Amino acid sequence: MTSDCIFCKIAAGEIPATIRYEDQEIIVFDDRQPQAPHHLLIIPRKHIRTTLDLTTADNDLIGHIYQIAGKLANDLGFADDGFRLVNNCNEAGGQVVWHLHFHLLGGRDLGWPPG
Repeated sequence: MTSDCIFCKIAAGEIPATIRYEDQEIIVFDDRQPQAPHHLLIIPRKHIRTTLDLTTADNDLIGHIYQIAGKLANDLGFADDGFRLVNNCNEAGGQVVWHLHFHLLGGRDLGWPPG
């Protein structure tokens, strides 16, 4: 855990969030500024700063994140209509919290290009 990281604090239970799923590796919670009817954040409990900081040791973790994203989309009823799983990397890529995270968005048409 990094002491100044808001996502580490959410994972540790120090900051409240609406938790949708959690296990030993990841935690999933509602985004506080939703951009779609369903907008969840999926984060590893392990502090990883950006996508560029991933190593081969994290391969199973990333696979697990994708599997849980699909499960949640199914469980919440928007998988069949379609959804988006987004990871922003670094400032120009739109990353604003320096803890690896994925946005799971669904429940509306998601145009392309995204922004």
